[in-house]
Amino acid sequence: MTSTVETTTTRPAGPPAAPPSRLRRTVRTSEFTLVTLAVIGFVALTLTTDGNMLSAGTLAAFFRFLAVPMIIGLAQMVVLAIGQMNLSVGVLTGFCAMVAAWAMLEAGLPAPLAVAGAMLLGAAVGLGNGLLVVFTRINAFIVTLATMTIIDGLRYGVNGPGTYQDYSAGLAELGQASVLGLPVVFLIACAVAAMVWFFFARTVPGRHLLASGGSPFAARLSGVSNDRSIVLAHALSGLLAGVAAVLTLAQSGSVNATIGDDLLLPSFAAPIIGGVALAGGVVSVLGTCLAAFIVRLVDVAQAQFAINRRWVDLIVGAVVLGVVLSGAIRAKLSRRSS
Repeated sequence: MTSTVETTTTRPAGPPAAPPSRLRRTVRTSEFTLVTLAVIGFVALTLTTDGNMLSAGTLAAFFRFLAVPMIIGLAQMVVLAIGQMNLSVGVLTGFCAMVAAWAMLEAGLPAPLAVAGAMLLGAAVGLGNGLLVVFTRINAFIVTLATMTIIDGLRYGVNGPGTYQDYSAGLAELGQASVLGLPVVFLIACAVAAMVWFFFARTVPGRHLLASGGSPFAARLSGVSNDRSIVLAHALSGLLAGVAAVLTLAQSGSVNATIGDDLLLPSFAAPIIGGVALAGGVVSVLGTCLAAFIVRLVDVAQAQFAINRRWVDLIVGAVVLGVVLSGAIRAKLSRRSS
């Protein structure tokens, strides 16, 4: 048996590797991946519907009904930023819509006051959620689960199984209005998304929310009040649910006690697929909106090809679970390598 001894020669170190270009960094982002998936999905749906997706009416309807999922996803994202969840965003949207419709039809309030009341009601409920979490130290999952059940009962109590309709001609016109072919409600949702981005990227309270979500201990050492961040995040989440309620009133023309029942899964799907960390500290407004766009494509495909809705929910839920698991695996591998 022979053994070999390998000798290595020392070579002078070369120049340091150049940092990746801006294009390469962009391609590696989750937002670029979502844009690619959105384009592929839209083209595929256009081809399979013989170009029907490109008709003015279809595009207008697509973007009109994309507005609420975008806002709902952002409402959940704000709470995920601090590492918590809000299970009440869906039913809160429905409750605020029902109260606003009642205010216009039963109380005789003008539409602007009813709209303002819906948003204030959402913010107040969110503020209550945050205060409950802070003062009881109970997990936000449990607190918002309880408030979801309470709000569900209150929502039904506004008008029972009845439907409110013809509450405001102005809101109905707003829901059908468009600018350059884009529905106004969608443009409002985009404006709200831009304000949420500005809040997290350019304001001190927004940075504090991300600091509290990323590392509560380090945030506290830096003088950031984690309790204040929790209350603010839940209040903003409730406010955004109120905005979603107003858009629902505008685009639907009628509301009843079932409004909001189908919004819980989309509220998690959009931010999680969009790259928001469940552990907190990371948000992506663009990713959340793009993920809402992709989920909306799935909804259109379901209606176009008469796919059972249960299969659609199963697929979306599986994608959300897959994203969460892959994120957990990447984090574990990153800790192990470091």
